[in-house]
Amino acid sequence: MEEACAGFTRFDFCQILDATENFSEKMIVGWGGFGKVYKGQLPGGLNVAIKRADEHAAMLEVNSELQLAKLQHANVIRLLGWCIHGKERILVYDFMQNGSLDRYIYDRTKGPMLNWSKRFKIITGLTEGIVYLHKHSMFWLVHRDLKPHNVLLDCNMIPKIADFGSARALSSDIAEEHTSRVVGTSGYKAPEYASRGVYSTKTDVFSFGILVLVIISGRKNTILNKQGDTVGDLVRDTWHMWKDQRLHELVDPLLGDRYEVTEIMRCAQVALLCAQEDPANRPTMTDVAAMLNSESISLPMEPKQPAKLIHGCADRDTTSTYMGQSSRTIEVTITSSAPMSTRVRIILDPEV
Repeated sequence: MEEACAGFTRFDFCQILDATENFSEKMIVGWGGFGKVYKGQLPGGLNVAIKRADEHAAMLEVNSELQLAKLQHANVIRLLGWCIHGKERILVYDFMQNGSLDRYIYDRTKGPMLNWSKRFKIITGLTEGIVYLHKHSMFWLVHRDLKPHNVLLDCNMIPKIADFGSARALSSDIAEEHTSRVVGTSGYKAPEYASRGVYSTKTDVFSFGILVLVIISGRKNTILNKQGDTVGDLVRDTWHMWKDQRLHELVDPLLGDRYEVTEIMRCAQVALLCAQEDPANRPTMTDVAAMLNSESISLPMEPKQPAKLIHGCADRDTTSTYMGQSSRTIEVTITSSAPMSTRVRIILDPEV
């Protein structure tokens, strides 16, 4: 750990105790990939976030977090220093006074503070941060747990990617690796990673796509595991809205009509491209940056239908049908103008 943190401030354990009031519970501001996070104040008045490793945390998780020590980007959280004291392993970061994105995006009171302009800047900032992780960080780093809780907001609402406890370095930007220990959060995990433990930079691309849809809609992406779901209801609903040219129904009601329709449409279509089931069909984050940063660039492809979706069973404005490929199950989704939908599951008699 000391070698990895060379060049960063080494804090004395007594400084850490003073800053956190002896790790007082009232100073806890969250939980990271391998431990609790405390708000602290250094003698000069600087507010910091102090991450204290859980005594049961795997050393691999701590070392993964230390990959961050070598990262320097405006949209990646900045490591300030560290402390080792006996079994204590502590990292000190910039403190983000506006907390995590999920505190705003799912909160009906705080949500209006994120107007569309701020949400769009969060989306583009995250894009730039992930491009850096994937291509310019010397590591080809895959975060593996991108979600609103791991996006921190500074005083200007600029997003900072945080919590690298699950991150892994690849041998190249097109490499695939396997793991028997799948981490991450349901609703954000790419299908190939959730089911087979396969991860690559395209794993983060999928998670980014979900993040964008959540930022636009204020909704969560629920995976219906018992129904063979792989991408989530938010992805499927958005795909219907995009196909039927009614993406305005996706927009968070808290935004009212104060948003750029063209930006919403472009962001939603890019998100659907990112959230496709087959990683080979997903764009790279460099492609995503190009598509979001230039209105003159036409989007190169249409997002494929989410798995199990079939057309033509009824009026497509009101009803869509999903049929399981490996079972005799038909799922019917009745979609109204509201962002929620009603599902009916019909199980047919097995074929003789």
